[in-house]
Amino acid sequence: MNKSIKSAQGGFTLIELIVVIVILGILAATALPRFTNLSGDARLASLNAARGALSATAAMAHGRHVLTPLVEQNIEGAAVQMNMASGYPAIVNTAGAQATDGLMQAAGLAQDYSVITAGAATATRPLVATGSIAIVPRNIEGTATAVTCFLTYTPAIANNTAPVIALRNNIAAADCQ
Repeated sequence: MNKSIKSAQGGFTLIELIVVIVILGILAATALPRFTNLSGDARLASLNAARGALSATAAMAHGRHVLTPLVEQNIEGAAVQMNMASGYPAIVNTAGAQATDGLMQAAGLAQDYSVITAGAATATRPLVATGSIAIVPRNIEGTATAVTCFLTYTPAIANNTAPVIALRNNIAAADCQ
């Protein structure tokens, strides 16, 4: 009762393995440029989210101001300086100092974004009009990309007029690469 069992060895030859590796390399080379361009899309989406957060925070602060008109409103645990004439968050307090820290904290943007005050444009700083601020992602602050990838907050001036919170004109994902 001796049975001989023949086992056939199966597997890939060296040539087959090399062909598969070459094909995977070609596919990777064509797909890689698509994935490297996603950083601009991600930053643009992040700026749109920041714009929404600022709009919601400004509306919430205005609602609280309508109920209880105070110079400083407590929004999400942050002290937001208010413009008493418009009832919306201010960017400069009554002493003339920068007042955006509370607004940025209340909107949940303090960790990831930087505030740039009014001033002339440079190679690494966007042009910011007087009376406005620019909000730039921290990971591009001080780079040439910051000049084209930002949003602005222009506080309301008249009573019951909302602030203008907008992305830079004609911004595209390529501007945020």
